[in-house]
Amino acid sequence: QVHLVESGGGSVQAGGSLRLSCAASGYTDRTYFMSWFRQAPGKEREGVAAISTGGGSTHYADSVKGRFTISQDNAKNTLYLQMNSLKPEDTAMYYCAASIYGGVWWKEYNYNYWGQGTQVTVSS
Repeated sequence: QVHLVESGGGSVQAGGSLRLSCAASGYTDRTYFMSWFRQAPGKEREGVAAISTGGGSTHYADSVKGRFTISQDNAKNTLYLQMNSLKPEDTAMYYCAASIYGGVWWKEYNYNYWGQGTQVTVSS
């Protein structure tokens, strides 16, 4: 089992920044990669960014490339998402997710564990 707890969400004006954190506990050494997803009201959940827990390679959705940075601190078992130049369309509930077996990073079905989410609201 892997337990994930997100924090760091909040309200910010367009152009601002936030850093999300995801504290992981349990069998974290068995994860293949970890990711951030988001879901806006009335929309499907979408992959935002992913990082391989072993090699550290990263992947991003086109909509956030150049603005968001995913990183991990293995000593603290914590995943981060630094979000800069935020836009109103970034408003969503953000979820941390862990994959044990890998696969296509933006597909929800490849993830075994999910956090409860943290709300990000960007006003214009």
